[in-house]
Amino acid sequence: MLEATIYDRLIGTAATISEPLRAAIATVGLIEIAPPSHASLAERLFVEVVNQQLSTKAALSIWTRVEAAASAQAVAPRDLFVPGYEDLLRGCGVSANKVRALQAIREAEEAGWLGADLAALPHAERSAVLCRIRGVGPWTADMAGIFHFLDPDIWPVGDVAAVGVLRRLTERDDTVETAARFAPYRSILARYMWRTRDTAPAAA
Repeated sequence: MLEATIYDRLIGTAATISEPLRAAIATVGLIEIAPPSHASLAERLFVEVVNQQLSTKAALSIWTRVEAAASAQAVAPRDLFVPGYEDLLRGCGVSANKVRALQAIREAEEAGWLGADLAALPHAERSAVLCRIRGVGPWTADMAGIFHFLDPDIWPVGDVAAVGVLRRLTERDDTVETAARFAPYRSILARYMWRTRDTAPAAA
């Protein structure tokens, strides 16, 4: 669970920016910061690459098909991310570019680029390493930083949802400047923006 002192700081900062932002965070309340859901960084990156530019529902559907295809082959999904399975992955809905990215991530892992030493690097340095991998850009590196390394201070400037919600709640276009007010807890702010989006009532 998020520490109450951090929550209070977020609420206090939000109150100096806009009442809708403060109210949104207060409505969500204390959130749970779950431990990493994937055993390795590569596993996280595989999922995030599939997630790129897709709705959560669409990405989950594709990943489910990849898992089913792997199960039918009696292998793990990562075992499909090698040359020879391109047509199978395309049949699951994975684009050709993403197939190449999944293969590149597996190759990077095998080359030792995704070792435990990345956890000790500042996010900017870690992101630079990850962005050397084909198909891994700043957004994917940010997602890995927030959800795999649990870095508390990343504002995912390329994330349409987080940026859009913060703009709506503050009526300010420069979300980088606004989010900077929440340092060193910008990742936590992003989590609140995502939670606010997910809990918003559906449009009539």
